[in-house]
Amino acid sequence: MPYASIIGQDRSIAILRRAQAGGKLAHAYLFDGIEGCGKRKTALALVQSIFCTEREGCGRCAACRKVAALQHPDLHLVEPDGAFIKIDQIRELQRELAFRPFEAPKKACIIDSADRLNPAAGNALLKTLEEPPGNALLILITANPGGMLPTILSRCQRLQFQAIPQPAIEAYLVAQGTPAETAGIAAALAGGSIGKALDVSSETVLQERQTLLQRLLSLSLGDISPLFAAAEELAADKEKAQEMLELVTTFLRDMLLLRQGSGDLSNRDLLPLLEKGASRFTSASLMGLIEQVAATRRALFRNVNTRLALEVMFMRLAEA
Repeated sequence: MPYASIIGQDRSIAILRRAQAGGKLAHAYLFDGIEGCGKRKTALALVQSIFCTEREGCGRCAACRKVAALQHPDLHLVEPDGAFIKIDQIRELQRELAFRPFEAPKKACIIDSADRLNPAAGNALLKTLEEPPGNALLILITANPGGMLPTILSRCQRLQFQAIPQPAIEAYLVAQGTPAETAGIAAALAGGSIGKALDVSSETVLQERQTLLQRLLSLSLGDISPLFAAAEELAADKEKAQEMLELVTTFLRDMLLLRQGSGDLSNRDLLPLLEKGASRFTSASLMGLIEQVAATRRALFRNVNTRLALEVMFMRLAEA
C-alpha cells in the first residue's frame, strides 16, 4: 500500500512526507474527506513508511506486507462494533499502546469512522490524545467531522482529503478492466470517490439503479402498494438504502439540469428516462424533492425507523 498507489491525494501525501523527513510527524492526525477517496489507504501507507525495513514504504518487505494485511503486531485498527465504537475498544487500545513496540519504531493506531465513537469512547480517547503514550501515532479517519467532539478535533492535525477528479477515476476503472462506457458512467456517479465508483461499476448495481429510478417515476398516490413495496425492499439494508438515495439525488439533479438546458449529466445512459422525468416535474418541485431525499438521508443517519422514513419520502415523490 505505498503512497504511489494512491490517486488524487498528492497534497496530503506531500505534507506527510515533509513532516516525516523533518522528524515532525504529529502524534495524532485526522484524515477528513468523503468516503472512498483514499483516506484509509493513505493511513496504511504512512504506517508502512514508518515501519518499512528496506526503504520508505517499499510495499515488499515483511513489515510492509504485514501492515497491508493488517497483521503487524504494532498496528492496531479500531472500527465500529455494530453502530458505534465502544469504550471497551478504546480501553483495549489504551492497554496495547502502553506496551513497547514489538518490531516497529513505534506503535500505530488507525481509528476508522471516528465520528462513530460513542460518548464514553470519545471521552476515553480524549485522555489518550491529551497524554499520548510514548511516541505512538494515532490516525483518525472520518467522512463526518461534524459528528466528533470538538475537543478531539482540536487535538489532531487535520488533513483534508479531496474528492478525486472524474477523469482520474475513469482512468483507474479502465486500468482495472472495467469497460470504458461503464467506467465513464460509474465515474460520473461516484462524486469523487473511487470506492463508490468501484461499487457502482458492477452491472448488477447499474441495473438496480435503472430499475429503482423507473419505479420512482411510476409512483402514484392512486396506487400506493408499489410505494410501500419499494420502501420495504430498501429498508432491509440501511447501508444499501443510503447508496440508492445518493443515486436518486443524482438522478433528480440531472433532471433539474436537463430542464435548465445543461448537458452535464451523470446518468447520461438513461437519457430517455431523464427526459420523461424532466417533463413531469417543475424546477421548483425537483429542488424540493432533492431536499426531501437529503432529509431522508439525514434521518437514516439518526437511526430512525428506516422503512417509515422511506415511505414518507416516496409519498412526497408520488405527490410531486
